[in-house]
Amino acid sequence: MKRFSALLLSSLLLSSGAQAQDSFKLCWSIYVGWMPWAYGAEQGIVQKWADKYDIDIEVVQINDYIESINQYTAGEFDACTMTNMDALTIPAAGGVDSTALIVGDFSNGNDGIVLKGKEQLADIKGQNVNLVELSVSHYLLARALESVGLKEADVQVVNTSDADLVAAYSTDDVTSVATWNPLLSEISQQPNSTVVFDSAQIPGEIIDLLVVNSDTLAAHPELGKALTGAWYEIMATMSAEDEAGAAARNYMAEASGTDLAGYQAQLDSTQMFYTPAAALELTNSAQLKQTMQYVAEFSFDHGLLGEGAPDAGFIGVQMPAGDYGDSSNLKLRFDPTYMQMAADNQL
Repeated sequence: MKRFSALLLSSLLLSSGAQAQDSFKLCWSIYVGWMPWAYGAEQGIVQKWADKYDIDIEVVQINDYIESINQYTAGEFDACTMTNMDALTIPAAGGVDSTALIVGDFSNGNDGIVLKGKEQLADIKGQNVNLVELSVSHYLLARALESVGLKEADVQVVNTSDADLVAAYSTDDVTSVATWNPLLSEISQQPNSTVVFDSAQIPGEIIDLLVVNSDTLAAHPELGKALTGAWYEIMATMSAEDEAGAAARNYMAEASGTDLAGYQAQLDSTQMFYTPAAALELTNSAQLKQTMQYVAEFSFDHGLLGEGAPDAGFIGVQMPAGDYGDSSNLKLRFDPTYMQMAADNQL
């Protein structure tokens, strides 16, 4: 009887320990605004905040951006870096209720269109445009074409993995690409190449997020606290004009395949939200609601909201300024709770 009681107690203790030390996985891909996760993982900052809340967080780099989101959507990761549009059209459209936990930045020139041998956007008419189809690059192309009175029917989109874009552009057959940094910087530096349109012309529309599964976040608020706390500690370090800040930025530069000058150039074309207050300003704004309407309309026009979607508002998006779309089908949530906790020093 004593032996049974001891075994039962041991089992209960193991069970309690397993519950107290829950494990979570975050995936990210190379982009200027997401390199901080690489630094935070390598420097033990993520681990420090995970330990504070008695959880484990594994940070995993995935080389193919879309594949990272697909794996998150399939449930292989609890959190993933992605843009606002891709959050809507992949996990949300796939029925996975997701929360934008951290609004990290918006592209302010980090996404662009490059032409080879031409210097004006209007010259893109009739060309093949290599890009990651149905991504923010495709959205950028559509917005760019609108600005010069063209339509997508005036070009031919060629779906190309981001892992293959640089190599493709180096061939004679490829004369136009739409992509993001660091690929954009590398491609635009090739001979006879010109950036003819970039995201600085549509500020605040391509937003970079850390997205977390809403059910997981609701069940484990400690995950939201740990990730948000780690993020803003990283932000404070990398934004500092001191040796530690320079070292952090240099690490991120090398990890993304460039040097400090190259990475700084990418930061210069990114509106980073180094403080939670700055992130909250956009998150709480009416502009975010308008942006998500633009994105939803583009996504619906391209069949990205699912075959059964009757209109652009089929998927509900919850925002502090008000819901867009069907409030009974909320699948994407911009929740300022944890960023506000960070702003109030409550993490």
